[in-house]
Amino acid sequence: MTNSFSPNMIKTYITCPKKYYYQYIERLSMPKSSLPFEKGKKIHALANYYLQGIKIDRIETALNEKEKIAWKILKQNLYYNMDFVKSEFQLSVKLSDFWLGGRIDAIVKNREDYYILDYKTGKAPDNPEFDPQTMVYLLCVDKYLKTYNKLSFVYINLKENKNHVIEFNDDLKNQYEQKLINYCRQISTDVLYKENLSNCKYCEFQKFCNTHF
Repeated sequence: MTNSFSPNMIKTYITCPKKYYYQYIERLSMPKSSLPFEKGKKIHALANYYLQGIKIDRIETALNEKEKIAWKILKQNLYYNMDFVKSEFQLSVKLSDFWLGGRIDAIVKNREDYYILDYKTGKAPDNPEFDPQTMVYLLCVDKYLKTYNKLSFVYINLKENKNHVIEFNDDLKNQYEQKLINYCRQISTDVLYKENLSNCKYCEFQKFCNTHF
């Protein structure tokens, strides 16, 4: 049984334990269109090149109209224009017996105030403050930086041109650690992986799963 978890693994388990079982234990892969993810991939790649000072003029001309709008919104974003620290890199943190980590879009700063940036070209989390990605990334960067004046997580919603800022503090840190440890323990000790029928409608395993009921 794994003792390493990503935000997506935890989010999948919360959505439906049986989906988690198919995806991460049986490692089943169901065909689905890649088109909804193309814009996000392009914007993330551009954002990374731009922050690192790589010339992107020719790449920008290959964007379609919707991608150009999203890219313009990001380039004008207050947080995206802060001092660059690091982008597109993997971080992890150990909580109890478990390792948690993920790939961070970017870290920027304003003096000693640090901001984790996450670009969203689609839907933002319903409860961003306690989304697994928020919790894992803030704990990872807290450990990575060690000292700072302020640390925040910023969801940059490019679809609606909005920012959602979550400021880290000791109370949230304790809550995040306990929640994530509880999730990991629950996943690690689950032997039934019962389906959550309320989330079947848009699940890629729906037809396959229904044959087992």
